Amino acid sequence: MASESSVLAHGLGLTVLPRTRSGGVVLYLHGDRSLAGDPEAGLGLAEDLAARTGFEVFCARYRPAFPAALHDVRAAYGHCRTRGQVALAGRLEGAGLAAALLLSLRDEGAPPPHCAVLLSGLLDLRLTAQSLLLNGATDPSFDLQDLRGRARAYAGDAAPTDPLLSPLLGNLHGLPPVQLQTAGTDPLLDDSLAFAGRAARSGVDVHLRVRSSAADLRSGMIGSAAAFLTSWAPAASD
Repeated sequence: MASESSVLAHGLGLTVLPRTRSGGVVLYLHGDRSLAGDPEAGLGLAEDLAARTGFEVFCARYRPAFPAALHDVRAAYGHCRTRGQVALAGRLEGAGLAAALLLSLRDEGAPPPHCAVLLSGLLDLRLTAQSLLLNGATDPSFDLQDLRGRARAYAGDAAPTDPLLSPLLGNLHGLPPVQLQTAGTDPLLDDSLAFAGRAARSGVDVHLRVRSSAADLRSGMIGSAAAFLTSWAPAASD
């Protein structure tokens, strides 16, 4: 989608501007299984999302350590607020950071994003879910021991039960509408299922989409996210 957008560098990350902007900003937190916050790696997804929504998409850069990563995405959120109405999206560890940011903003009494999308979210850094073992065993690219080592390094001295590391364990009351996307074969399936259940019991408007395979998730992920983000976008006069 590069021909339909332009990319601007910023100290906090990269901004993707769609050719035709319809208003609104998405703060996108890219992640991978190495728990790295490299915005360049997320540009393809961000450009696709910008083209489908007409929203400006800001890919935040964050340090691969807690709590520095959360401080970085909080600063990126403040930057996005100067650009317009903000929605939030994240993938893998980025989705975990997005959920932690929601909790942090609520506890601060700060204005929240109008909605959030969590894509195959790493939402529980205890890494004890059954799907990590059952689904991970069928995914040759997934190494649970490596992920656990990276998670320990990322957490540092913080306990993995800290809700800002494992937002699944936090108080989920008062969050904006959330879409969670995962696949039945996803090693992180249980994180999304458990978060959706706890959020729903807390009165959050939850939209859960479980696709049959990782390939189906990849092919439909951006279309579903774009539809959700645009459906919750405030009117231009708001």
